[in-house]
Amino acid sequence: MTVATKIDVPADVPSANQGLYEQNFHTMTKGTGRLMLFAGDQKVEHLNDDFYGALSDGTPIVQDDGDPEHLFRIAREGVIGCYATQLGLIARYARDYTTIPYLVKLNSKSHLIKTSQRDPQSLGWVTVDDALILRGKGVNVVGVGYTVYLGSEFESEQMREAAQACFQAHRAGLLAVLWIYPRGKAVPKEQDPHLIAGATGLGATLGADFVKVNYPKPEDGTPPAVAFKEAVQAAGRTRVITAGGGSTDVRKFLQTLHDQIFIAGAYGSATGRNIHQKALHEAVQMTNAISAITYGGHTVDEAMAVYEGKERFSI
Repeated sequence: MTVATKIDVPADVPSANQGLYEQNFHTMTKGTGRLMLFAGDQKVEHLNDDFYGALSDGTPIVQDDGDPEHLFRIAREGVIGCYATQLGLIARYARDYTTIPYLVKLNSKSHLIKTSQRDPQSLGWVTVDDALILRGKGVNVVGVGYTVYLGSEFESEQMREAAQACFQAHRAGLLAVLWIYPRGKAVPKEQDPHLIAGATGLGATLGADFVKVNYPKPEDGTPPAVAFKEAVQAAGRTRVITAGGGSTDVRKFLQTLHDQIFIAGAYGSATGRNIHQKALHEAVQMTNAISAITYGGHTVDEAMAVYEGKERFSI
């Protein structure tokens, strides 16, 4: 286990809710300052593409993944910081999965309307107050999330809603995680390292505790983990996490995660498909392996041993 980190409580958290904010921060980061976010918002973002059929290499997606409850089972049995999904799913399932820490995703959009047709726009479905209704029902809501499409012609509306979400979350003692993706006709290279750094800096100015971005793809031969240092620095006290991306080889995924944290200085990941497209036992082992690196500071070999069931990891 890595050494516990000092909690930097933002000034917009009222004194009355500082203890709750610290408790939620500890729950999500296990006292390490890092975050293993289990992302389950793809039911909207990618519709059923991620949950039925086969991967690009022909590997079948497990049949259980077609049922939303598969993700709740994984979140309950695996080692995660929080499970992020839409309020409607949480309201439907959370009473049967009370031990899960939840992050309510406030906005979402599908992938059907392409950038060539219209710049991306994703406005809020629900508010922080709506998320607090769940908390009042005994659901362990620890934070909220919101996506901003930087470079979209609609970015200003999304920035305004994101800033308000962060502020209102802090007022309630919750954490705020922003997904920020450069995307739109004005963005020719979505994973340009300099632009990704701009996105993390934006996350800081909007008030996010964590900002989730795509891993950069340098074109000058710089290793991605080295190029990513610019984004971590640009975020300042806002902690940077990376998108997990599509399903890939387990060791390759874990090596990339290790590099992101221990070379670039990132604070974890938000991972969905690399977890939930697997059968339950394997998916749970994957959460444990990711958390072994994120929370435990383990090597890739040690995390692989956790994934393969040769070693145990728990918090």
